[in-house]
Amino acid sequence: MAASSSEQTDDLLAAAEPRADRPDSTDRPAPLHCPSCGSSHVAQVLGDNGGVSYVCTACGHSWS
Repeated sequence: MAASSSEQTDDLLAAAEPRADRPDSTDRPAPLHCPSCGSSHVAQVLGDNGGVSYVCTACGHSWS
């Protein structure tokens, strides 16, 4: 017999809860730092050919 949608929701929520044996790094992405000046003020922009590039808003350095 299939589980009810409530039971399925409870199972999904339990799987998403942080556990002691799992690092907490999934909550937020690691910050990017400019390879030129080291600033964490980095913007993600659409690059050439639809790729992703990054621009440091502190010094203007761009990279992909």
